Amino acid sequence: MRARHVSIASRYTYPCSVEIGPLGTWYIDGILSGLAFQQSHAMANDKSGSIDVSNGQFIVQKIDGPIQFYVQAGTYAIPALGLQYSHLGDSSDANNLYGYVPQTYLKLAPTDTFSVQIGKLPSLLGPEGTFDFQNLNIERGLLWNQSSSVSRGVQLNETIGPVRFRLSLNDGYYSNHYNWLTGLVTWSINETNTLRFEAGGSVGKTDISTVATPLLQNNSRIYDLVYTYRAGALTIMPYLQYNRVPEDVSLGVPLGQSSFGSAILANYAFTPKWALAGRIEYIGSSGHRTQAEPASLLYGPGSSAQSFTLTPTYSYERFFLRGDMSFVAISNLAAGKGFGHNGNAATQMRVLVETGFLF
Repeated sequence: MRARHVSIASRYTYPCSVEIGPLGTWYIDGILSGLAFQQSHAMANDKSGSIDVSNGQFIVQKIDGPIQFYVQAGTYAIPALGLQYSHLGDSSDANNLYGYVPQTYLKLAPTDTFSVQIGKLPSLLGPEGTFDFQNLNIERGLLWNQSSSVSRGVQLNETIGPVRFRLSLNDGYYSNHYNWLTGLVTWSINETNTLRFEAGGSVGKTDISTVATPLLQNNSRIYDLVYTYRAGALTIMPYLQYNRVPEDVSLGVPLGQSSFGSAILANYAFTPKWALAGRIEYIGSSGHRTQAEPASLLYGPGSSAQSFTLTPTYSYERFFLRGDMSFVAISNLAAGKGFGHNGNAATQMRVLVETGFLF
């Protein structure tokens, strides 16, 4: 699982390779995992606790030669802080999220430094991946909630020395309207330090509103600045994020809206088997609590939220066991926009345990 994100998959997967004559070497791997969770202040349509299959996916890919490809298929759950838990059955529905083949693309690489990808692509925005095996934490964070996850489109990739460039024309938050441009510039300063700038935005207007295509975010502009420090057993990744939705009465944004967030992700591997990851976040939105905005990027105009997540992980060869202990607190909560059955609770705690096999 060749994810660009720091993850359990990048550390512990042992892919199987198959030689297919003139078609070259194909790599096959996957994940089978389940989780259980308990939470306080469950939302109206959520449960206080449940057991679920978090992943049943396999990946087939070809990673060398002028013609390459990537196919990721199966079922998945996508737990995220501050949101109702997304169960496996919900996530596997193509009408809700990304279908049974959530990512797949063809890659044309005429040179070692230039390539073109076409298909269902992972977003260029944000340091956290869509699927939990791509991340240090089981749950995605509050800032991830503002970013796109999977986009259909075309992407150009170029590497010049220590700098990598990515440019994509796509459908943003999986809207099927190809009016988004995203870009990424990564500077590998040295083996220890990397700096990345990401930007994307809609060049049109789309009035679609679904779980996969949130109305406001899909009509926004978003920017991320990500620094990564890796030295031995330690990884630290602080980043900043800014999101802006232009004024548009037809979208329910008469004054325009914005959010600004910051986060620090970190991981320390005590031994080859034991590691501890953590994440601290803050995100705030524009506006005032007294405003009668019909829609909001967070939990009402002028609201903000903080989160803390701690994730210990044990792994042995292809087996892994890890847990998430997370806490989210909302400030300036608008009535009915928060946690609990009536949406008026300002805090939520979750404990998750996930175990499975990478193969």
